[in-house]
Amino acid sequence: MASTDTSTGPVKESGDSQDLAGLEAGLDALESHAGPTRTPVRQVLVQKVVPPVTAVLLVLLVWQALVSFDIVDDPSKLPPPSAVWDEVHEAWLQGNLLDYIWTSVSRGLLGFLFALVIGTPLGLIVARVRFVRAAIGPILSGLQSLPSVAWVPPAVIWLGLDNSMMYAVILLGAVPSIANGLVSGVDQVPPLFLR
Repeated sequence: MASTDTSTGPVKESGDSQDLAGLEAGLDALESHAGPTRTPVRQVLVQKVVPPVTAVLLVLLVWQALVSFDIVDDPSKLPPPSAVWDEVHEAWLQGNLLDYIWTSVSRGLLGFLFALVIGTPLGLIVARVRFVRAAIGPILSGLQSLPSVAWVPPAVIWLGLDNSMMYAVILLGAVPSIANGLVSGVDQVPPLFLR
């Protein structure tokens, strides 16, 4: 059997006592190792928590400065964070905040369920029918790479500001991803399982 040793030194006998002593010392070192150490909380905070919090605070500070120094023409288009916070606080005091949050969450969940209902059969058809894959596979890939927010302006123009616009944006953003994910999954199934 060919050796994997790449050293150029003399070949040692397998019964060499020096070699056994080195092996024993290495095994002792492995046994005495104290296992994984825990990262101190301060280090985790400094490395993982502080940078994103600092970035968010910086964005809020710049946002507030843009409005405070009248760089923004119309504060109704970009209200300062302080005004947004006041509105959130007021909605909380009136008991409406959870209703507002639930409205957004329910729209997202319902839109995603619609996307599953449409994207799953579409993905299966694209994965199994060659002509359909050749016809709309590239379109699905292109739509998947397009950010969902890019659909907002056309959806507002075509559908107005109502629930249908929001569902259209969710569907156009989620259906291609679901269909392409399913196509990739079906492509990974071994051919023997498909018979």
